Amino acid sequence: MNWKHEAAKHLTGNLIPFWEGLRDERYGGYYGYMDFDLTLDKQSPKGCILNSRILWFFSRAYGALGEAHLLEHARHAYGFMDKFWDHEQGGVYWSCAYDGTPLDTMKHTYAQSFAIYGLSAYAMATGEREALQKATALYEQIESRMTDPLGYLEAFDRTFHPLDNAKLSDNPKLMARGLVAEKTMNTMLHVMEAYTALYEAGGDARVRQSLRKLLGTISEQVYNRQKNRLEVFFDAQLHSICDMQSYGHDIEASWLIDLAAKAVMEPEARSEPSLWTTQLAQGVLQRAFHNGSLLNENTEGEDDPTRIWWVQAETMVGMANLWQKTGDKSIIDQMEQEWQFIQQQLVDPREGSEWYWCLSEQGEPEHKPIVEPWKCPYHNGRMCLELMARMPSC
Repeated sequence: MNWKHEAAKHLTGNLIPFWEGLRDERYGGYYGYMDFDLTLDKQSPKGCILNSRILWFFSRAYGALGEAHLLEHARHAYGFMDKFWDHEQGGVYWSCAYDGTPLDTMKHTYAQSFAIYGLSAYAMATGEREALQKATALYEQIESRMTDPLGYLEAFDRTFHPLDNAKLSDNPKLMARGLVAEKTMNTMLHVMEAYTALYEAGGDARVRQSLRKLLGTISEQVYNRQKNRLEVFFDAQLHSICDMQSYGHDIEASWLIDLAAKAVMEPEARSEPSLWTTQLAQGVLQRAFHNGSLLNENTEGEDDPTRIWWVQAETMVGMANLWQKTGDKSIIDQMEQEWQFIQQQLVDPREGSEWYWCLSEQGEPEHKPIVEPWKCPYHNGRMCLELMARMPSC
């Protein structure tokens, strides 16, 4: 298969046109909600995470393709980022109303991270110092106001007083036991991802030091060597509070950790994390890759067989990274199966749509939104860009 051609074709023929069509010319940014029936709600809230990911998407797509209309969309997304910015207290809000007025003024470390991620990509695409300065200011805020001696805290009000972390610990098993995770692997993973991008954009030695420290925390306290998985939900002391494996996050982490280590660690120091990320990716595929696609997660010994859009996208990148590291030709076979599954079952064939949110165990699309605060072009767009960069032409 000509991976570069197939990925570029899907990026330019499917993903870019869809997200270009969600541009809000009146109020700025991009519309925040499209239901399963493809009804666009132009007055739905606009989430910081969604807008940051759209900013990242168009910035990176411009960097890869060099087409002027992509840069213009990136500028449009960048302009709307100011609506999330708290100019008095610092940081970015969780969401705005459709017209750009603040809505949910919570400050979540996860959202700050994606703002850094998008701003860093925009800075690299354009060379604009202001974007890099804003990303660096968010980094400084996280490090000074959103951490404790053991790592990264999660949710805060507008003035940075801690809040309940319900938004990132809404697992039904936790909720049934009345538990809320005080720290999460998900937030740590995306802080790592954001700092990697920020370091690549600016080369700040402070960011390098923070990223190296976080890589150590993930390796020593988040990665469970006995079970070959990343733990998911933690108490304040970084003790796991749920018997769970997120297959999608683990396959995503396997390549993001390699990327971070390459950015900030000396070559001889990368061998240890590279070894266990290889084992992590291999373990995920052995446990959860069935019928050409990846299961969602396992909680307390029970697999969730739902096929979720972002999990399949990250599986493609994780497999590409694993193939690059091992040269195992069987991984290419698995990639071809996953690609076929995505194209034949997960891509919505209806005109004016993108990917389904998820499929049931029987392969039927579940009636979930096509666009909402978490459903974005970040995972599947990144899949295309990574395949274009990593895979051979034939």
